[in-house]
Amino acid sequence: MVKRLLKIQDADWVKKVTAWRQIKDVLFIGIGVVMASIGLKGFLLPNGFFDGGAMGVSLLLEILTPLNLSILIILVNLPFIYLGYKQLSFWFAVKSTIAILTLALLVHYIELPVITADKLLIAVFGGFFLGSGIGFAIRGGAVIDGTEVLAISVSRKSSLTVGDFITVFNVFLFIVAAIFVNLETAMYSMLTYFSASRMVDFLINGVEEYIGVMIISDYSDEIKNKVTYDLGRGVTAFRAAGGFGEKAKNPDRNVLFTVVTRLEVTRVLTEINKVDPKAFVIQYPIKDTKGGMIKKRPLH
Repeated sequence: MVKRLLKIQDADWVKKVTAWRQIKDVLFIGIGVVMASIGLKGFLLPNGFFDGGAMGVSLLLEILTPLNLSILIILVNLPFIYLGYKQLSFWFAVKSTIAILTLALLVHYIELPVITADKLLIAVFGGFFLGSGIGFAIRGGAVIDGTEVLAISVSRKSSLTVGDFITVFNVFLFIVAAIFVNLETAMYSMLTYFSASRMVDFLINGVEEYIGVMIISDYSDEIKNKVTYDLGRGVTAFRAAGGFGEKAKNPDRNVLFTVVTRLEVTRVLTEINKVDPKAFVIQYPIKDTKGGMIKKRPLH
């Protein structure tokens, strides 16, 4: 009876988590589509600017051909949606299709006043709104710019990383724009791309930047107490065998791992140095975190 009750409770919890996730996805995608349409209609389109990625291709083709941008947004992103369906999931493709169709409709039917004629402001704030839209859509589990889907596909079949492919793709795009449009527009559009990409990173990776810190020391217990009780941060200890020395083997010890925000790294390193100046410390960036003691107790 107790087991059955636990199963029912677990099932209810799973339903609640799934429902809340779906609500958040719809909200994020809706915000993303609206933000992107503001960037396009209020800044980029009236001034002939464009961005990088698939959206940049659509905007560039809108300048060079008589086709409507709404149609181009759909046509350019169709191959990326298919790739997403094949390599990610059916629901990813469905959500992306709905997001792109909604964006195309908003771009076609909604009219916004031209907010500014200053080219620098157009580039920066156009990128801000468009990047926000792309970032929110990704947070909702969809894309309105499918370049990253293609980049993932290429990275699986070649030595190029996702970042390398996106960089090469956009360099080629801006070269084409400089040749067929003009150099000044291409240069301002590069600013738009940089602004948009920063907003995408900001929204996907979170407000705070986290750093993973791995500590190897003979005084691991003392360091663990310092980090846990003095700094209020969680620590995980891994049992490890050393491999440095004349016989390439040291006594077993605990390797400590903790996650802190970028602003807290100096304080952690100071506390480690107080206990063991010879400790071997490794730092590396972490995209985001969930749970644990990261946000529960601020440093004093």
